[in-house]
Amino acid sequence: QSQRRGPRPDMAPEIAAAVGFVSSLLRTRGCVSEQQLQVFSGALREALAEHYKHHWFPEKPFKGSGYRCIRINHKMDPIISKAASQIGLSLPQLYQLLPSELTLWVDPYEVSYRIGEDGSICVLYEATASKPATSKAASSYGMLTCKNQLMLGRTSPSKNYIMTVSS
Repeated sequence: QSQRRGPRPDMAPEIAAAVGFVSSLLRTRGCVSEQQLQVFSGALREALAEHYKHHWFPEKPFKGSGYRCIRINHKMDPIISKAASQIGLSLPQLYQLLPSELTLWVDPYEVSYRIGEDGSICVLYEATASKPATSKAASSYGMLTCKNQLMLGRTSPSKNYIMTVSS
């Protein structure tokens, strides 16, 4: 880890935020042991780093965003199912433990998620290109924002909508 200022070529804080978020979803259901979570987290961290290796562009953070998106839409994201298989979780078990609709965007300087197709987008991790991420920001993924509502088990989004009216 270099201490130089400016854009970071590494993706460790972003991957840590994404892995921490998915692991916390598994943890809240209480069906996965801490040891299993450690193995799952390590497997997911390695899989994401490998998957993103040639698709990480700090100078153009949104380039490759679709490729880096982790998606559960009544179909399990293959990266999550591969990491879960390391701890013996089957696809039916994963569908029980994770939201049926989850989108997780892992981009340079920002990691955000949405539960449900019409849910609010919540930011898990944010850093600016001009200053390196602080250790606090990288470790704060455990405190889920968005009013700390995981909306687990809900298929419909929260009822907080912003409506604009034009005349």
